[in-house]
Amino acid sequence: MLAALLLTPRPLPRRRRTVALDRPARSSARPPLGARDIAAATGAGLSSVEAWLARARAPRGARAQRLLELAAIVEQAARVLQPDAIPVWLNKPVPALEHDRPVELIARGEYRRVAELLAELETPTF
Repeated sequence: MLAALLLTPRPLPRRRRTVALDRPARSSARPPLGARDIAAATGAGLSSVEAWLARARAPRGARAQRLLELAAIVEQAARVLQPDAIPVWLNKPVPALEHDRPVELIARGEYRRVAELLAELETPTF
């Protein structure tokens, strides 16, 4: 899980600029989120996120919480979206979320609104 990966500092190759989150149910491909996506969702600076990805530092406090919430949202989104669509969906205005971007809601600590919308998408209505 992304959070476990980032909360335990260990050296990684510096050229890696994306991180894959839990395996989606629809495909063996893993949805990459770039450092900018993670920074937007956690409220951290880009250099901080790059240090997390390099395992030079670990997120703490509210940023660590936002990271856990982001990981949960990406895992849930993988059940209803194609892997390559997840980063796009996180960053575009969603009418069902009052045209807010999911990544902005996660950053504000309102990840439950995003989770509730994804839950509705998981549950077919006939």
